[in-house]
Amino acid sequence: MKNFKSNAWLLPQPVLIIGTYNEDGTPNAMNAAWGGQWDYHELFISLGSHATTENLKRNPEFTVAFATVDSLPAADFVGIVSAKKDPDKMKKTGWSSEKGETVDAPVFSCFPMTMECRIKEKLYESESGFYMVAEILNIQCDEKYLGADGRPDVEKMHLITFDPINNSYIELGSRVGSAFRDGLQLK
Repeated sequence: MKNFKSNAWLLPQPVLIIGTYNEDGTPNAMNAAWGGQWDYHELFISLGSHATTENLKRNPEFTVAFATVDSLPAADFVGIVSAKKDPDKMKKTGWSSEKGETVDAPVFSCFPMTMECRIKEKLYESESGFYMVAEILNIQCDEKYLGADGRPDVEKMHLITFDPINNSYIELGSRVGSAFRDGLQLK
């Protein structure tokens, strides 16, 4: 075994696209990898100081979409370019959006699945950002990504994960087992 110093190498890391509205009402998006499920109906995200952070101070509602192979260049772009420095960044992505059904935040049409959320709690808020726990109020899924059972089919989505070790993106693969069932063979 080779040892490495402490790093943010929790794997896999989702590529989350957070949608908010800027002060002038225009849609904004940012790429965030440090997030996950907090509880059954909640998620958490670690945010630094961004235009998105300012937007969330004005309005605690936002969307979270999951980046895909098809959205990769623009998803990476919204993570490296700030709306504070480039107010036209969203035009460069080519993404279109509409207002969420449940929240006052944009839903970008290029993503297969989007969660509509509202901040429930901010933790360790400072000038450099905050951790947020948010309630998931609604989940929208494009019907072309539904399986025969009517539920979202993750394999159809071609989701990507962030590889912090090599600063790359990896496409998530195929189903390899059944949770809460395959382990029963060891009983």
